[in-house]
Amino acid sequence: MPNIYNALVVKGRDTLGQEINVTCEVQQLLGNNRVRAVAMSATEGLKRGMDVVDMGNPLSVPVGGATLGRIFNVLGEPVDNLGPVDTGTTSPIHKSAPAFIQLDTKLAIFETGIKVVDLLAPYRRGGKIGLFGGAGVGKTVLIMELINNIAKAHGGVSVFGGVGERTREGNDLYMEMKESGVINELNLAESKVALVYGQMNEPPGARMRVGLTALTMAEYFRDVNEQDVLLFIDNIFRFVQAGSEVSALLGRMPSAVGYQPTLSTEMGSITSIQAVYVPADDLTDPAPATTFAHLDATTVLSRGLAAKGIYPAVDPLDSTSTMLQPRIVGEEHYETAQQVKQTLQRYKELQDIIAILGLDELSEEDRLTVARARKIERFLSQPFFVAEVFTGSPGKYVGLAETIRGFKLILSGEFDSLPEQAFYLVEVKEIILSTNSGQIGVLPNHAPIATAVDIEKNSDIDPQEAQQTLEIAEANLRKAEGKRQTIEANLALRRARTRVEALNTI
Repeated sequence: MPNIYNALVVKGRDTLGQEINVTCEVQQLLGNNRVRAVAMSATEGLKRGMDVVDMGNPLSVPVGGATLGRIFNVLGEPVDNLGPVDTGTTSPIHKSAPAFIQLDTKLAIFETGIKVVDLLAPYRRGGKIGLFGGAGVGKTVLIMELINNIAKAHGGVSVFGGVGERTREGNDLYMEMKESGVINELNLAESKVALVYGQMNEPPGARMRVGLTALTMAEYFRDVNEQDVLLFIDNIFRFVQAGSEVSALLGRMPSAVGYQPTLSTEMGSITSIQAVYVPADDLTDPAPATTFAHLDATTVLSRGLAAKGIYPAVDPLDSTSTMLQPRIVGEEHYETAQQVKQTLQRYKELQDIIAILGLDELSEEDRLTVARARKIERFLSQPFFVAEVFTGSPGKYVGLAETIRGFKLILSGEFDSLPEQAFYLVEVKEIILSTNSGQIGVLPNHAPIATAVDIEKNSDIDPQEAQQTLEIAEANLRKAEGKRQTIEANLALRRARTRVEALNTI
């Protein structure tokens, strides 16, 4: 008798004489030399009396560097028409859980290089993250940017498990990854991700196990290659759905809303970044509700921010993280994050008043809060490496220390004199203009912005010193290799006013 989880292969020919080769997984032992198994591929043509071979082991899939840039099904077979995978190493998808003493209990932040994530909802290294977002708000682009950043900044790789998604979506993701350089067609070894698909048209057994296939590939990179690995599961709701279907087929008694009785234990078995679909926007549905209990951080994508053109469209108030504690991230990070959230929350409360009465009816303090909140909102935007081909703006990886410094400067009022548009798709690297009453910072070399300072003559700007500063800055920036950066300064001296215009383009 085969053991539970052993792979069985059914071989034979259908009525048309075509060869049938279906892999199944043993789920129940029924006695009298009978087992109940779940098919991992289509079962058309199966009939009584066909030969069944016990493979003696659980399903094994290829692992290692040869999997990068390739697409696999749940059985570990390549489905991208690029030929067989040249790897001599395979690994079973069912393994014993690591012993308690092997678990790493150290709490450490996983730096993503994405400002809004690192500051307000930091990811835990080895943790579980939920990515909540509807269609068209940038979920796929955010996933691809994370894949790109872990490769460049951490020397790591990623594994993407497509669970129960549409065939079109899997194809679109593959094409976008090739276009953005995440998958290198010319040299697959330089690719940053391996793809495993168990799509919507496949049996529930395949959709239920594709997550384990992806996890097995990720574990090899972590344990053998000792690399940082990001495991993406898109979509974890379909994983639950497939488990529910299999549970019903096996005759198990359903629990709440028809889900499998083992839902709570199955959900804790995958460590990953999980895209979460919320059925009918009902967060109390057992599938998303059970997911919440296992997440260390949630990243919520907002359609409202996407409509404003602010990308990544991560909602800074709805996104959460268990890592945002002073003892883990430090006092400076925690205080800055809380001040940013308080400023944005106050701005949200004032929006109704602004819509009805206008900005002029607010107190001086509230007007200042609104101005800083709008700067913060735009400063949370960031150009992505993988979006360069679409936007023409070079991507930026912003370190955590630089992110905290930038937001502290905005909150302290250092940049109150600058217009809010100056903070769109930039990081804080300033050119300083010396003035009679202090210094004015002008942000250079990122998205196209124009900053104008218009002040009474003799009251603030020293025209000669300002012009000299701008000319030095212009010369230095033009020396920068590989960057298209110019600053044009136009000083027009008039009897009553002095106008300094700095135009930054990239």
